[in-house]
Amino acid sequence: MYGMATREQAQTILEQLAGPQAVLRDDQWTAIEALVVQRRRALVVQRTGWGKSAVYFIAAKLLRASGHGPTVIVSPLLALMRNQVQAADRAGVRAATINSSNVTDWAEIHERVRGGDLDVLLVSPERLNNPDFRDQVLPALAHDAGLVVVDEAHCVSDWGHDFRPDYRRIRTLIAELGTDVPVLATTATANDRVVDDVASQLGVGGQDTLVLRGGLDRESLRLSVVKAGNPAQRAAWLAAHIDSLPGSGIVYTLTVAQANDVAALLRDQGHPVASYTGATETSEREQLEADLLDNRVKALIATSALGMGFDKPDLGFVVHLGAPSSPIAYYQQVGRAGRSTASAEVVLLPGHEDQDVWRYFSSVAFPSEAMVRNVIDALESERPQSTPALEPLVDLGRTRLEMVLKVLDVDGAVRRVKGGWIGTGVPWEYDEARYRKLDEARKREQQAMLDYQVTDGCRMAFLRGQLDDPELAEGERCGRCDNCTGKQYDASVDPSSAEDTRQRLMRPGVEIAPRKQWPSGLAKLGVNLSGKIGDGPAPGRVIGRLTDLGWGARLRRLLDEPDAEVPAEVVQAAVKVLASWDWSTRPTAVLAMDSERHPVLIRSLARELARLGRLTDLGTLQYAPERRPVTAANSAYRVAALHGAWLAPDPSVIADAGGPVLLVDDMTDTGWTITMAARVVRSAGASEVLPFALASTS
Repeated sequence: MYGMATREQAQTILEQLAGPQAVLRDDQWTAIEALVVQRRRALVVQRTGWGKSAVYFIAAKLLRASGHGPTVIVSPLLALMRNQVQAADRAGVRAATINSSNVTDWAEIHERVRGGDLDVLLVSPERLNNPDFRDQVLPALAHDAGLVVVDEAHCVSDWGHDFRPDYRRIRTLIAELGTDVPVLATTATANDRVVDDVASQLGVGGQDTLVLRGGLDRESLRLSVVKAGNPAQRAAWLAAHIDSLPGSGIVYTLTVAQANDVAALLRDQGHPVASYTGATETSEREQLEADLLDNRVKALIATSALGMGFDKPDLGFVVHLGAPSSPIAYYQQVGRAGRSTASAEVVLLPGHEDQDVWRYFSSVAFPSEAMVRNVIDALESERPQSTPALEPLVDLGRTRLEMVLKVLDVDGAVRRVKGGWIGTGVPWEYDEARYRKLDEARKREQQAMLDYQVTDGCRMAFLRGQLDDPELAEGERCGRCDNCTGKQYDASVDPSSAEDTRQRLMRPGVEIAPRKQWPSGLAKLGVNLSGKIGDGPAPGRVIGRLTDLGWGARLRRLLDEPDAEVPAEVVQAAVKVLASWDWSTRPTAVLAMDSERHPVLIRSLARELARLGRLTDLGTLQYAPERRPVTAANSAYRVAALHGAWLAPDPSVIADAGGPVLLVDDMTDTGWTITMAARVVRSAGASEVLPFALASTS
């Protein structure tokens, strides 16, 4: 009776989560029963849309009702957390999340944990390695947890397509659990090697572990490959075909720069699209996700930042401009489409330069033993050193250095403390054989992705084979892909459209989209700003990105050199950018931003633009004497530091200019400096502020 009653309770909670039409499947119940009734450990490998989140929310509520502690869910992406907190609320589950986007709420959430006021706590993996959280919050959670869930568990394994060093800390959390605390690991994208690695790392191996592994066919997906040519031709093909693709969807690119370029290109041609990358502010991501969910955009042009956890059941298409380096990663991304539709289009537009991108990302993988030893040797045992302080000592970029430190931390050779990192003196072994085999596995995956592009066999069967699908039968065909049906997209591109696209992509000038939403939590920092930004700048321009192959090197050199008058070639490039700017109203005045590093460069550029464009020269927007230095990476703290950072211009001078103001700076990175400065100029009476900078970081 107890098992039957519990299944009835589980069905009731499922209906609260997914609606009265939802029916709990046998395999979902098998997992829930193992966790709640038998208190076992389980590894669930099931395709996207199977209902993994329903399993752990139902289990969490049943365990809480029977007196057990809160469920801790380690979840990798903010989109996933937002969706899951909303889903939990529908089922009456009290859930909260701790991640980089809600810094100002952490203290309150920690109190709710200590007070037993939460049923579910979603934790981003990087929080597990935060000293305060690790030492003060994590032990209590490990002691009192009713269930621990590791979502997207393939991130634990460096054999997987999306290894994240922060996930290695989960092993410590699992090791500190009581023997009767159930553990659930879930993923949709794991082959045999990854499954074995995850099981061993999370301690969910052995005879007492329930492994639920289902088939990976996606009956709604129609897979196609289109070889349309070079980047300009592929972008032109997309522009010509995007309107004919069903519903709304996602266009994936391999780099942030490409996502921004393609989004700007499509918008110029009248297509309602927006870019979505790892550089997109959290609050803007939420708005963009909502726009896609409600079909207010045809597509988001996205990097892999839009992936795990984003759930739009009727997503009509997924297009890739450039192939991911792994068929497993590709399967994960195309799995966003067609969850509740009879058919969805999946199109891969590969390019010869894809392999250059793969080689670049391979080059920033785990470094050599000598470089890792340099990191250990540079750390002292008593005085903490920050990551920025270590960078010049070890000749590693920030991303690779942080990865090395996190791996060394889990291995016990270093420890993260307040103020940075210290060495522990614990001997450390470099696992050369593992890293060599990893490199070989990566190369095999890259070759498999090339094989996918040229196979004349079933494309879905190919992907399922790469994931070691246990239900894939010999010779099975999906009957839907271009190879099975013989229905191919026309890969030809109109030559004039391709040339026009090439000219657009090669011209100097990159659009910088304005910030649209204030970061959350500003009120707690004494700044009364929230919601949509109504008085910020218009879309702006830069000459180029620091990462561009063309202008990037020249701009990096210019900004690294001692401050001096602006070079003539830079002025000429700026004029070209301004000449091609399709503003609704031409600026009538130019205003330079104050600068500590490049005051002469910025001031001389503004002066030349005023002279050549016959604009009123408004001088410099001066810093306020009491301004605070801006050092925070977190957006809320950055905005708070910029609040009140400038002296307001004389309104009569702004009024005399009589129109939009061109606001000139040397570089833009997060966009918050331009946003906050524009508010100051707008408050002085400017009708519009048009940002212009020499360079952007991405």
